[in-house]
Amino acid sequence: MKSSESSKSFIREVDNESCQSENNTDEDNPIVDYEDNEPFIKHQIPVDRYNIAFLVFYLLGINTLIPWNFFITADDYWKYKFREINESEPHISNLSRMDLLSKRTDLQASFTAYLSVSSAIPNSLFLIINAFISKKLSLSTRMIGSQGVILAVFIVTTSFAKVNTDKYQNTFLIITLTSVAIVNAANAIFGGSLMGVAGKFSSKYITAMSSGQALGGIFTALTEILSLWIGANPISSGLLYFTIGDVVLLLSLISYIILEREVFFKHHVIIGTEVTVQSEFSINNENNFSGESISYSSILRKTWPYGLSVFLVFFFTISVYPAVTVLIESQGKGHGILWNDVYFVPVVTYLIFSCGDYVGRIISGMIIWPKKKPGLLVFLSLLRLLFIPAFLFCNAQPRHHLPVYIHNDVIYMVLTFVFALTNGYFCNVSFILAPTVVDENEREIAAAMLGAFIGVGLTAGSTLSLLIVKLL
Repeated sequence: MKSSESSKSFIREVDNESCQSENNTDEDNPIVDYEDNEPFIKHQIPVDRYNIAFLVFYLLGINTLIPWNFFITADDYWKYKFREINESEPHISNLSRMDLLSKRTDLQASFTAYLSVSSAIPNSLFLIINAFISKKLSLSTRMIGSQGVILAVFIVTTSFAKVNTDKYQNTFLIITLTSVAIVNAANAIFGGSLMGVAGKFSSKYITAMSSGQALGGIFTALTEILSLWIGANPISSGLLYFTIGDVVLLLSLISYIILEREVFFKHHVIIGTEVTVQSEFSINNENNFSGESISYSSILRKTWPYGLSVFLVFFFTISVYPAVTVLIESQGKGHGILWNDVYFVPVVTYLIFSCGDYVGRIISGMIIWPKKKPGLLVFLSLLRLLFIPAFLFCNAQPRHHLPVYIHNDVIYMVLTFVFALTNGYFCNVSFILAPTVVDENEREIAAAMLGAFIGVGLTAGSTLSLLIVKLL
């Protein structure tokens, strides 16, 4: 403030001297006192050099779902770990994939649903907590600390790939689900903080972050397909997944540390300041820069339709994906054709879904609709409820109660793509529009609140998925 007053005083003195030198044109008012609307030294708004911030937002978006994607995509690895143990079983290298996975135990069939619950509950809890601590803990602490925890636990998970857990499957299950819970608690802080930061940028960067999440799914699906193509056994493929995950997590952490030092990033994160003023403040103190009070109830009143929309989107998605969709088999399975027996689930369940989700998020960045009708957005999100019975009547195995009405693989593939497309589109539209209905200094909280709605949707959807699997 002192430097600002000095600058204004200096400007007035210069203007006074200038006026007197010009034949005293303001003799009746020799002291010209006015408030200058432009700074004495004009600074340009910083630009995103070489699109560094854009690319890092993409990578950070990938990182938010890397742990989840690698846990659920390593389907063969988990099925091997939780298979029925036979004392006469030959060495793993002598077993084919079909021999290992021919009989699906109850634990194998339910593991994905257990995975969803153990990830969704801590994720939703800490997304809600993050919405309230975002103004109390520095951004660096939340972003770097959470990524460090995720990386550490993921390394431990990777090490178990080479440990023989056959004699203590239940203990290994508890260890795995505990690791998943810790990872998702830390990931909620990381993802919620990232959503809040992205809300301060233009829709270009929000779309980059959101698209990165879908791109992470594509990346992990391709990794699984590659491991199947080279003939890797379940243990080797699991080790490959988690090692690649470790590398991506480390790169993401390093990239964020670099991004944090960029002037362009600081300009958008520290609200209502010029670059020259920002340089006097550490990024760790950005939450204390503004003395304005934040009303959580006011933000919630403005953004609840968008929060309800993302809740419905993820509630309906997680209720069937991947707990039910991973059980859906090709109509031609069992005839010795690789597509039907080996590649169908990873390609359709994971790759096609991730591609549809990615396309939906990209389209939403170009066509934002409906813009000023949040009620319509909620209604369209609610219509996705129809996908649940559609997937239930697909060829999910094993089943004991419901009949199969959709046998055709092509119909199931189209259904999966449209399901994913609407998931990505409505999710990203909500994230783009929510920050526009609040004040600039409320955008981070608004985005974090949407993250909390997602968490609640994930928890409700994963709980429902346990019941749906039992209904089949």
